[in-house]
Amino acid sequence: MKLRSLSELKPLQQAIARRAAAELAALEAERLQRERQDREQRLFELAVGPVLPLRATHRVQHRRLPALPEPRQRQRDEANVMREALSDEFDVETLLHTDDLLSYRVPRLGPDVVRKLREGRWSIQRQIDLHGLRTDEAREALGRFIREAHQSGLRCVRVVHGKGLGSPGRVPVLKSRVHRWLVQKHEVMAFVQARPADGGAGALVVLLRPS
Repeated sequence: MKLRSLSELKPLQQAIARRAAAELAALEAERLQRERQDREQRLFELAVGPVLPLRATHRVQHRRLPALPEPRQRQRDEANVMREALSDEFDVETLLHTDDLLSYRVPRLGPDVVRKLREGRWSIQRQIDLHGLRTDEAREALGRFIREAHQSGLRCVRVVHGKGLGSPGRVPVLKSRVHRWLVQKHEVMAFVQARPADGGAGALVVLLRPS
C-alpha cells in the first residue's frame, strides 16, 4: 500500500517509536528484576560475610524412633502371678501376736522393733486406702502398693482396710484378708494395728524390708 502524503507517514512513525519505547522499558524492567533476585539470593552472604556451603556428606540423618510397645501381656502376667501368690486360704492366725493389740513380725525380728512401730517411732511415708474395693481389686491393689513402695526404698507405710462396719453382718472380711495377704509378702517384715490417731482398728502400720 502506497502512502499518499507525509501526513500519513507521521502516525506510523509515532507508532513505531511507541513500540520501541515499550520494548526498551520491558528490557529494563527485566534487568532490574534479575538484579533484585540476585541481591535477595546473596542477602545472607552480604549480611554475614563470605561463607562456605556445608558438604552434604556431613549431614546427620535422624531416624524417627518408633513408639515403644506397651507391655500389656507382661502386666497381665504380673497380675496373674500376684493373684496366685496372695492366697485367701493362707492360715495366718498362728503367725499373729494378739497380746493387747494385733501385730505380726518375721521370726528373726525382735519384739522391740514391733514395740517401736506401735509407738509411732517410724514415720509413715505412704498409705493406701482399700475402702470400697472388691476382694480381687483390693488384693491386686495391695500387692502392687507394697511392691512399688519397697522398690522406692520406703520403710513404713499404712494400709487402711476399714473396720467392716459396712459389711454384711458387720464382719470385717477385708481386714482379715489383708492380714493374710501381708504375711505372704516377702517385702513385709512386720505390721501392727494403727494407733487411734492413725486409724485404729481400721488400719495397719507396715514395716518393709530395706530395698
